[in-house]
Amino acid sequence: MSKITPFLWFDDQLEHALEFYRGIFPDVKILSSQPGPDGSLFMAEFEIAGQEFKAFNAGPAHHFTEAISFWIDCADQDEVDYYWAALQADGGREDQCGWLKDQFGISWQVIPRRLTELMGDPDQEAAGRATQAMLQMRKIIVADLESAFKGS
Repeated sequence: MSKITPFLWFDDQLEHALEFYRGIFPDVKILSSQPGPDGSLFMAEFEIAGQEFKAFNAGPAHHFTEAISFWIDCADQDEVDYYWAALQADGGREDQCGWLKDQFGISWQVIPRRLTELMGDPDQEAAGRATQAMLQMRKIIVADLESAFKGS
């Protein structure tokens, strides 16, 4: 068990969020849950891709911001495309540089491993071209990064 666990504050959509994430990530596990006084889900501990989360329904006093985001390490363009579309479903919205918000306002970074490799390449000029290409994108397109890196 990790010493640090993200804790998410939902208005009243925790149960809906868990079902949404279960439909996207193949390995969501509910570790524990507690009903509220009205019998609806109040608090839950769950895991997505091995990362433990805690969350509760606590009303509209606080909202999610881009100051915290969850990075999805994507092996390839197919994974980027899948998570990009799935997390935006039902009211999410895209942003710059591989970032998006899901329908609950949670920020996600949907990032192909290749981006990190290209940006960290020892050829600083080529890495800079890849970085500049990324800065112009919303969803990251690996083929476009590769072209920019090569200078074509």
